[in-house]
Amino acid sequence: HIESCLSICVHRRSSGANHCSERLWPRTAHRYWPLMNADERGFFDSLTERVIGAALEVSNALGAGFLEKVYERAMLTELRLRGIRVTTQTSFTITYKGHRVGEYCADILVEDVLVLELKCVEHLGQNHTAQCLNYLRASGLTLCLLMNFQRPKVEWKRIVQIGRASCRERV
Repeated sequence: HIESCLSICVHRRSSGANHCSERLWPRTAHRYWPLMNADERGFFDSLTERVIGAALEVSNALGAGFLEKVYERAMLTELRLRGIRVTTQTSFTITYKGHRVGEYCADILVEDVLVLELKCVEHLGQNHTAQCLNYLRASGLTLCLLMNFQRPKVEWKRIVQIGRASCRERV
């Protein structure tokens, strides 16, 4: 059952994005957060805020309409300017019963703990969320930010997987 192993939080970016009414939090999210200690939760929340701030800056500066690679390079630049450690196209090998069956490359890996998946699509769909969940399983990480730069204002989802079962080896 999906709810037993993950929590998905969806935030819509708008001019009033800081208001609680603009956030959609499932009730199940709070049930799992106590599994992290306060320091971990604070670190992840702070890192998420810093990355979203960088995305807002990139979105405001570039607007919509470029290819995904342009936003990837701009995000790398902005995150580095903010003193955030990032790597691009980090490779993870996917294994099945001890056999290599595939490979996944993260668009951007932030501070070795957050997968940043960038899109330029009309709307973020469930298939994009499912892709991020698979990336989290493949990487063994717990936090992913899915960002869509196709619209005039960047759209984003924060995806947290609580179960740490993985099918990866880091390359």
